[in-house]
Amino acid sequence: MSDEKSLYTRLGGYDAIAAVTDNLLPRLISDERLGRFWAHRGEDGMQREKQLLVDFLCQSAGGPMYYTGRDMTTSHKGMRISEEDWQAFLGHLTATLDAFAVPTAEREQVMAFVDSTKADIVEIAAAKSATAN
Repeated sequence: MSDEKSLYTRLGGYDAIAAVTDNLLPRLISDERLGRFWAHRGEDGMQREKQLLVDFLCQSAGGPMYYTGRDMTTSHKGMRISEEDWQAFLGHLTATLDAFAVPTAEREQVMAFVDSTKADIVEIAAAKSATAN
């Protein structure tokens, strides 16, 4: 058995990941470009989405949580998330990681994981969206 700690443990566990989510979601919701994805959502739906995100991140980082939500492709299908939306999201994620002073090694692992989900989330490539305007 390896003595290497999981990313979940190195990030600070459930409470730390929940705190990061508490910091990130308001950034995304208040963003002019990204806020449309949360428009007209009820408080209960927002809380459920937040908990699913925490569970997803905890499980993905090697924690004991069990994610019961849909896969990323199903969850984001039809949302018309563009490359520009993705880049805006990454900017907010970087700002959140900065706010929590996440160490370089853990930051790189988080960003690599997030990048691995891009193909399942982004529907509109930059070239396609540029020609559609």
